[in-house]
Amino acid sequence: MEPEGFDAIGGMVWGAAAAVVCGAFFFTGPRPEFSEVARERQEGWNRRMKKKLMEKWGEALQAVLPIIGLVLALCFCIAPVSPSILLCFLAGAVLLMVGMMFFTLGAEMSMSVMGERVGACLTKTRSLPVMIGLGFLLGFVITISEPDLQVLAELVPSVPNMVLILAVACGVGLFLVAALLRMLFSIALPPLLFVFYGVVFLLSVFVPKDFLAVAFDSGGVTTGPMTVPFIMALGVGICAIRSDRHAADDSFGLVALCSVGPILAVMVLGMVFRPGEGAYTASAMPEVGDSVEMFLLFAAALPRYLEEIAVSLLPIILFFLVFQLLVLRLPKRQLLKIAVGLIYTYVGLVLFLTGANVGFMPAGNYLGQVLASFRYPWILVPIAMIMGYFIVKAEPAVYVLNKQVEEMTDGAISETAMGHALSIGVAVAVGLSMLRVLTGISILWLLLPGYAVALGISFFVPKIYTAIAFDSGGVASGPMTTAFLLPLAQGACAALGGNIVTDAFGVVAMVAMTPPITIQIMGLVSRFAEKNAKAAARASAGTYDALDADMIIEL
Repeated sequence: MEPEGFDAIGGMVWGAAAAVVCGAFFFTGPRPEFSEVARERQEGWNRRMKKKLMEKWGEALQAVLPIIGLVLALCFCIAPVSPSILLCFLAGAVLLMVGMMFFTLGAEMSMSVMGERVGACLTKTRSLPVMIGLGFLLGFVITISEPDLQVLAELVPSVPNMVLILAVACGVGLFLVAALLRMLFSIALPPLLFVFYGVVFLLSVFVPKDFLAVAFDSGGVTTGPMTVPFIMALGVGICAIRSDRHAADDSFGLVALCSVGPILAVMVLGMVFRPGEGAYTASAMPEVGDSVEMFLLFAAALPRYLEEIAVSLLPIILFFLVFQLLVLRLPKRQLLKIAVGLIYTYVGLVLFLTGANVGFMPAGNYLGQVLASFRYPWILVPIAMIMGYFIVKAEPAVYVLNKQVEEMTDGAISETAMGHALSIGVAVAVGLSMLRVLTGISILWLLLPGYAVALGISFFVPKIYTAIAFDSGGVASGPMTTAFLLPLAQGACAALGGNIVTDAFGVVAMVAMTPPITIQIMGLVSRFAEKNAKAAARASAGTYDALDADMIIEL
């Protein structure tokens, strides 16, 4: 991209942020006077921001350092790589951590607040046609804003990119409406999931084999770092208006239903377009002679992600700005905070995606080739499982989900417990995906029993665990999965001489399937523990009832 294009993209983003700021001045009241109190308030805000940035940096280090350590151990011990690939991986890791720091802070300040306000506003309208129309529009706009969808569109053969994007956006829009109606009318989630996934697997019989894995992958790809914070906050905002005791339980489940729409949409496209053999182009391995060439490699890729994220954020900003002008009329101070958060979100996602795609993707692809070329290629399965366990911690949207779950359940489902359950689920998913690469078995042989187990358990666990579990499936399959784990599978498949389209694709789908099982198992364990505690309490009470007063005093 030419420098003029770079400036244009930057102008789009800063212009959008400026529009939000200007809206505060023109539509939220008079401008406050600059005073000593204002200066003290500003200084306090700066101190809090610095403290939060350091906290987010610590969280990013904790999430990414295990991945770096594992890859370095593999490179130095059993899977040697070229210095170019290793240096690009390390540089990408630094960008990844800085990007996570800014994104997680920005999502808290902007995306979550925007989603909650819009959700509360939708509920207050009390007009079902308005809610349906705005819900569909919101789902459509947010899906188009998801960067991972652009990557998926490039990989799908025989279907024009824009056709695929629009179809998936329509699928998410329709199912977001279904999710909103479920929350408003307090409809149980398990029966809906049972029906919708029944339709999915019924249609899978008629979908071309080369299109099946991509269709299931689309469900996880569309619930990424842009979509999840907004949609989850939307659910919180809607349920905050409700006063019944099940409101907190129903605040989750939006991501779960929104993940079904893209699968159905892409399946229908597969039957309409009847794609032929998908052409796979291997990732180009970076070859740099010195640090300057490495810098230029990242600098050349940066404008692409500046443009992608700018285009992604712009519809959401405009949608929120319309709400601000017509309905919300938030105070200027809060709107300024949202504007700063949007800038943090933009910078964070640009750095994150640049590091993941330029640094992590080639490393994942090459490691897959090397590990699959061993005398015993089955070693790929346990190594990939270890990678999956740690890599999910680096997913930006996972942090948002775990934080939201802990807050909405008042600590009953802790962030730590969610993290462990997700890590175990993703580890199993990645191991099964590598098993597919080694054996070439159809993805349906794993997805059918997997979802049967997940849906079966859903009728025996508390409602909130089911909603959180299926939400987590869509959240866990984010940019890190597509940027590292999918190239790992593609590299291994290429080294083994397998079919890339049918055997390597499907990693995202597997990652989306296993967390619903592990988190619901956590819910079952919690339920049994609660029952045992109550039984022990009753038994203890019965023991004391059987004693006379003198014996109780002695005790």
